[in-house]
Amino acid sequence: MSTSPSPLPLSAVVTRLRAAGCVFAEDEAELILSTAASPAELTAMVERRAAGLPLEHVLGWAEFCGLRIAVDPGVFVPRRRTEFLVQQAAELAGPGSVIVDLCCGSGALGAALAARPEQRAAELYAADIDPVAVRCARRNVAAAGGSVYEGDLYDPLPASLRGRVDVLLANVPYVPTEEIELLPQEARVHEARVALDGGADGLDVLRRVTAEAARWLAPGGHLLFETSERQTARAVATVARDGLKPRVAGSEELFATVVIGTRA
Repeated sequence: MSTSPSPLPLSAVVTRLRAAGCVFAEDEAELILSTAASPAELTAMVERRAAGLPLEHVLGWAEFCGLRIAVDPGVFVPRRRTEFLVQQAAELAGPGSVIVDLCCGSGALGAALAARPEQRAAELYAADIDPVAVRCARRNVAAAGGSVYEGDLYDPLPASLRGRVDVLLANVPYVPTEEIELLPQEARVHEARVALDGGADGLDVLRRVTAEAARWLAPGGHLLFETSERQTARAVATVARDGLKPRVAGSEELFATVVIGTRA
């Protein structure tokens, strides 16, 4: 913090956060203290966190794949498990790859993939239907020289990308509608429902993505998306039905399941 002494010492911040139910109160307190620019901002940040706002929305950023990703209020917070999806994509992308990040939210996936040294010459495009997410994504994607479009899935993308996409990242919502209310308050209250709700079985948006994927992918191009373990079999069947060759990758450490569909 730039102004000292602080009216709220570390111990007081920890106590306040712990009383609000923050499991990692010590770590969160240190992050808030290091981010706040003034005593007044510190007090406001602590109270917002204690009221249940996601830590990333309080800080204004989330750490993802070693990057500090801007995350505005209401925007889906990139999960650590999704770093596994980026790792899988990095193994498939090459120099100068054309990368598209659908349902991009903050733009974290595309920005993280394009920031890797071996992908710095990549073309990056991202799209989201939520205007709040699009404004946020533009800040994160700009560093990679990418472009962000507002609209429904493929609709806003330049037609010139059809048949040219090497890596299609689609972090689609996959929570079944009836299970939204079971999510932690931080997600169901403070993140856009459109970023969470996957329809009756959680696969509605995915079906729309796979139905068009082969038209946008280059020969040998790959679609990657995250899903839950119990949805994997149906997700794989959906990918295969729409003409892509599916395979599944998983990480026990990150509790992540990624399905990869390849255009022959």
